Amino acid sequence: MSYSAFADRRREPTAIEILELLGPMAKAWEAFGQHLRETYAVQEDLKFMYGMKYGWALRFRRRGNLLTALYPASGAFVVQVILGGAALEQAECSELGKHARQAIEAAKPYPEGKWLFVRVDSRTDIQDARKLVALKYAAMAKRKAAPA
Repeated sequence: MSYSAFADRRREPTAIEILELLGPMAKAWEAFGQHLRETYAVQEDLKFMYGMKYGWALRFRRRGNLLTALYPASGAFVVQVILGGAALEQAECSELGKHARQAIEAAKPYPEGKWLFVRVDSRTDIQDARKLVALKYAAMAKRKAAPA
């Protein structure tokens, strides 16, 4: 099973298909994307991510680096955030809801950090996803500011 409901690489989903699938979470999907655009000045594209396990996602990048990706699901969406080091420690110490906690616990560690996949189907999940993206952004900004 993939994170995205759209797992066929040969067929890019349309915006209408995505919104129909999201159902009552369509407005939250759009609002989350708008928040990312306004807050982080990101570039976005719909991309088939990594393979069938992941599927199609709306990817948000800043200066060529992945900030987050949103995977459409039936009545929900999944927010991917890769956190490492201090950002991951901050997330682990934050008050987060059930889905964000489960994502942290389930994520395998990689050299670049943990790949968190947070299911979003409530206001709490949206707030948690915003917190995690903010932590990712702060880590990206800190890396850029560090002397070479």
